[in-house]
Amino acid sequence: MRLGGHVFGDVSDPESWIAVLKGCGYTAAYCPLNDAQDDGAIRAYAKAAAEANIVIAEVGTWSNPMSPHEDERRKALALCQERLALADKIGARCCVNVAGSRGEKWAGHHPDNFTEDTFDRIVEVTRSIIDAVKPTRTFYTLEMMPWMYPDSPDSYVRLVRAIDRERFAVHLDPVNIICSPQRFYNNSALIRACFAKLGPHIKSCHAKDIAFSQKLTVHLDEVRPGSGGLDYPTYLQELGRLDPDTPLMIEHLPNEEEYALAAEHIRAVAKDVSVTIN
Repeated sequence: MRLGGHVFGDVSDPESWIAVLKGCGYTAAYCPLNDAQDDGAIRAYAKAAAEANIVIAEVGTWSNPMSPHEDERRKALALCQERLALADKIGARCCVNVAGSRGEKWAGHHPDNFTEDTFDRIVEVTRSIIDAVKPTRTFYTLEMMPWMYPDSPDSYVRLVRAIDRERFAVHLDPVNIICSPQRFYNNSALIRACFAKLGPHIKSCHAKDIAFSQKLTVHLDEVRPGSGGLDYPTYLQELGRLDPDTPLMIEHLPNEEEYALAAEHIRAVAKDVSVTIN
């Protein structure tokens, strides 16, 4: 596996970007570019990554192609296509988004998010993104969420089969689907199920953690890796069985110090369970 995370230094040119990544000890990186049109910059960053043995893990395209508003849907669809094209040009392992919400908040819950009509629309939208770009090097992926499809390994398997595109794959973030006491206390089994059912399709993963408080009603909080209840030994052991270039990307932390603590924890657990971080 590879380890990476958001960085806080100067990434305005390829050399500076590589220096910052090496300073963090990362061998995987989020895509440093936002614009799919600057082919010269794309080639320069891709070349620098290859020469430094850095895997570009993912290009995010966080938007709502399921929005109830036509203008927002249209813009989101265009953004997804643009970012998938960038991922393909720069050689990222995947382009990732959530499926989208039928409500006002782009990644929020809504009573229609789990209807069969919504499932069918996700299939149609995802196909349209992939078919418009026709990627040959990367994959379009969806992040599992607690309140929209895919919300479990089984619903992701169903989407893979329904979308039926070679360039549709899986992005894994198990914290996002730990949404009940049952899943929290049985997250080891949930993690194993994700890898058993989705493993061959997984292109990139996120590293977070989750804490369960005593506050009523059920209250779960995303926290730094190592400060919650996610079974990291199982997570890393399962990851270690995949392609050795599969990235684990730390996210959602407020500063460089927190990222360093998260990376330290992940490296310590990996050592304990004999998983190699390349």
